[in-house]
Amino acid sequence: MGVYERRILPRLIDFGMRSKRLAALRERVVGEAQGRVLEIGIGSGVNLPFYRRGVEAVLGIDPSPELLALARPHAAWVHFPVELHRGSAEEVPLDDGAVDSVVMTWTLCSIADPARALGEIRRVLRPGGALLFVEHGQAPEPEVARWQGRLTPIWRKIAGGCHLDRPIGQLIGAAGLRLAALDAGYLVEGPRPFTFHYRGRALR
Repeated sequence: MGVYERRILPRLIDFGMRSKRLAALRERVVGEAQGRVLEIGIGSGVNLPFYRRGVEAVLGIDPSPELLALARPHAAWVHFPVELHRGSAEEVPLDDGAVDSVVMTWTLCSIADPARALGEIRRVLRPGGALLFVEHGQAPEPEVARWQGRLTPIWRKIAGGCHLDRPIGQLIGAAGLRLAALDAGYLVEGPRPFTFHYRGRALR
């Protein structure tokens, strides 16, 4: 791993994820979490202030030690216990049915094996538990989708493996999770290849 990935990219991700234009989406998704929560891709802990009183504890996993180091000071100031672990979404260190909620915000785009990760999410959710998510992904318009396909190979190299063209709703459904609510559209301002979003709730 080079200097860019170790030193520069984590700071860029932290800066980008703290954008005020994302805050309303983030607050709405994270605010629905209840009970024991697994946050996939907790990063620098941007979501921690948005968890509400119904949360008992949060386990956050992320592959980046640099981002987890940025998250630790934020974890000390919330009203619930937080455990931070370096790890992969494809191998979640929890028993079956261990959590009530899974939170995933702008994460599925960069996971190497999204189908395997979603299978792990389904496994660790209790029956009736919810995956709460907001993700950017494949747009329905063919021309926008073509641009997403063209840009993704370049974007992946500079944005930590991020894909612009993943069909988020289809991936979640294929994992055996039932989409109970889904809002899809250009939910933030900006160039269309980067701003088509999926926000929703899927049940185990």
